[in-house]
Amino acid sequence: MYSEAKKPVAQKRKLVTAIPGPKSAELIKRRGEAVSASLGTAFPVFIDHAQGAIIVDVDGNSILDLGAGIAVLNVGHTQNRVADRVKTQIDAFSHTCFMVVPYTGYVEVCEALNRLTPGKFKKKSALFNSGAEALENAVKIARSYTKRSAVIVFEHGYHGRTNLTMAMTAKNMPYKDSFGPFAPEIYRMPMAYPFRWNGDQSKCAQEALDMVIHKIEKEIGAKNVAAIVIEPIQGEGGFIVPPKGFLPGMVNFAKENGIIFIADEVQTGFARTGKMFASEDENIEPDLITTAKGIAAGLPLSGVTGRAEIMDSIHLSGLGGTYGGNPIACAAALGAIEVIEQDNLVERANKIGQIMHDELTAMMKRYSIIGEVRGRGAMQAIELVKPGTTEPNPEALTAVIKYCTNKGVLILSAGTYANVIRLLPPLVIEEDLLRDGLSVLDEALASIK
Repeated sequence: MYSEAKKPVAQKRKLVTAIPGPKSAELIKRRGEAVSASLGTAFPVFIDHAQGAIIVDVDGNSILDLGAGIAVLNVGHTQNRVADRVKTQIDAFSHTCFMVVPYTGYVEVCEALNRLTPGKFKKKSALFNSGAEALENAVKIARSYTKRSAVIVFEHGYHGRTNLTMAMTAKNMPYKDSFGPFAPEIYRMPMAYPFRWNGDQSKCAQEALDMVIHKIEKEIGAKNVAAIVIEPIQGEGGFIVPPKGFLPGMVNFAKENGIIFIADEVQTGFARTGKMFASEDENIEPDLITTAKGIAAGLPLSGVTGRAEIMDSIHLSGLGGTYGGNPIACAAALGAIEVIEQDNLVERANKIGQIMHDELTAMMKRYSIIGEVRGRGAMQAIELVKPGTTEPNPEALTAVIKYCTNKGVLILSAGTYANVIRLLPPLVIEEDLLRDGLSVLDEALASIK
């Protein structure tokens, strides 16, 4: 897939030292002396360069990346069309602040978001720096537009690490512990989580919907709710896919009660789930959509896109920020969107997803520690449990990740119970390389006693 690289990196996993190698080990020591110990590390090496789905570390190890910078590098590492646009932009200018002196890149990214996001109505956009910042602004917009204060979020949801978005995020450790008090008027609802539903899984969608609506009406009052905020597929929460009908039911309830429905597509956006946006799977048209991660192939950029009348309702200068929609990040976004569309990465995500789903399903038949395989497109996960139960098995997750790390395969964990392995390969990954990574995961699962 990465045929256009100027200095090709072989798309093959290859280890020349143990993980970490001596150079990485020395840099890890330097990091320990200079960098706050509060920042974790998922893979214990230091990168030298990367292309496609391969990271080459400072010791010369070629590591298979099945995390894509947490769904950021959908078009792969150092994509040429992205890099070329970035270099051209750097040579022109790097910053003015869009609210001081505007530039076309910002407008072009907004035009692309308005065109690509679901909804047949007229849309407008505003650009920011991170997913959390996009969520903050979406809530601001919804509260201002509705003149209401309550915000509905869901169990297992993740929306960021700022004060407001920590209040919206469900998991305490490591995201919220000791950082309170948090912003008020955030109300958490039960999530339609079929694997852990207390009862008939086939009734999960309707039962969860009934429960959420009842709680909103009786405990909060629908007339007090500004926004319902939900990830179409929950990311950090463990790739929880709501059963069919739950999300459309929430959209209908929101519409009937004048509530702004906000789809947090920060992790699910830009072809990741086999649609340009995950909301399209059930033909949902959110009032507002938040985007980030895959939008700009690694440069910091995010957006809020929504109904024009909502986006235009904010007073002049009510939205903005010094770096929001930085011209270099906008150039990267235009390059990434071009690659996604021209190389048909939506279709590619579906093909990758089918390979992963088939292989993971076969593994579930062999290994009783896999409780469920779930996901859509190139966003797949397995939930690990104690055999014969639904009890979370975080010890198995730790062992699997350690095995894969030692073999040069980067995979990521997730889940409220720290027992979910999530796979987010770059959408340009070659099939034999993907299968190689899955074979290592298979070995890891087989090694658990």
